[in-house]
Amino acid sequence: MRTITTRILPCILPIALAASIMPHCYAGATVEQSPAEQTTPSVSKAIGAIKSLTGTTIALTPDSGPDVNIVVQPAAQIVRIEPGAKSLSDAAPITLQDLQVGDRIRVTGKLSDDGHTLLAGKIIAIKHADLEARHQLELQDWQKRGVDGLATAVDPAAGTVTITVRTKPVVVHISNATVVRRYPPDSVKFDDARTSTLQAIHPGDQIRARGTRSADGSELAADEIVSGAFRNIAGTINSVDASSSIISVHDLLAKKNLDFKITADSQLRKLPPEMAQRIAMRFKGRAGGNASGSSAAAPNAASAEHQRPSGEAAGSGAPGSNPRGAPDLQQMLSHVPTITLSDLHKGDAVVLVSTEGNAGGGTAITLLSGVEPILQAAPGASSSSILSPWSLSAPAGDAGGP
Repeated sequence: MRTITTRILPCILPIALAASIMPHCYAGATVEQSPAEQTTPSVSKAIGAIKSLTGTTIALTPDSGPDVNIVVQPAAQIVRIEPGAKSLSDAAPITLQDLQVGDRIRVTGKLSDDGHTLLAGKIIAIKHADLEARHQLELQDWQKRGVDGLATAVDPAAGTVTITVRTKPVVVHISNATVVRRYPPDSVKFDDARTSTLQAIHPGDQIRARGTRSADGSELAADEIVSGAFRNIAGTINSVDASSSIISVHDLLAKKNLDFKITADSQLRKLPPEMAQRIAMRFKGRAGGNASGSSAAAPNAASAEHQRPSGEAAGSGAPGSNPRGAPDLQQMLSHVPTITLSDLHKGDAVVLVSTEGNAGGGTAITLLSGVEPILQAAPGASSSSILSPWSLSAPAGDAGGP
């Protein structure tokens, strides 16, 4: 008998949302299963979002693979849980009519005789509205208590990783309760990060963490930390192949050509000329730190300007700022004009972040054009000194993560 299954990694869900019905997506989160589910091999399962409902039939879009056809049986048990629930102790009974398109459900049951339909005996649901509300809280928490930067030192024995946050070192403390995750080599989504360990983090990796900061801001007790090894490239476009969605970029520092795949998840943006000029002026003002290629000063120079669109003053409460004055660069990036592959041409100067990929290139995560003035102002600076604050598509509503 064919079994309907769905791979639940990577999870296309906001962090920590619906963890209870997707136990492998979030460390430590599980849902209690009935003895029948644990011992009956014929039970099939499907997890995903409701695409449509017609009578007792549900079209389910799983996290991977084709849609699943589900027929709810007359005696089926349907319960609703809150996002983040780790058991069914507080589950509330609901009816089939309470389910709506967009709700996340975990279905268990048996296959029909033809093997094409899952006959649902039990459905655990998380309402779409609850997910959205929880996601907004997650976004706010990442913006208020999140930090990001490059790892400079890792001490697994002490449970710490030191990162550079706007030129200053911050020691991130990791405990047994800290959720530690890491991007896979081909990831372009924050939500694709998988359960990992501190030992997997290396100097030079890009880190996003949230937790409680010390009074002086030099330490952070992390609730969650996400790491990844990404490539930062500054160069000029050699060619654009629209048919395969691949651009060839000449890396100015490595002096070699690299190919990057552009996907639907790639963020393509273009800096307005006035913003690029202002950032270039800041780089020139810090030329002493950048001439050698040091990235110590550049993130601060760029981030101070990038946190707000043109014409919005610091401290104005504009998108990209927060009450502490620390820039949220993902929010800033959401206000830079988007472009398409057709807007890129041979000879354009770009800086980009890509997946780790292979020696010949990778998949573009963020590509920024309109950067000619910046590269001219800091020809010796590494691209990581320009883009590192943007490298993780961490919690920002338009980037697929917090």
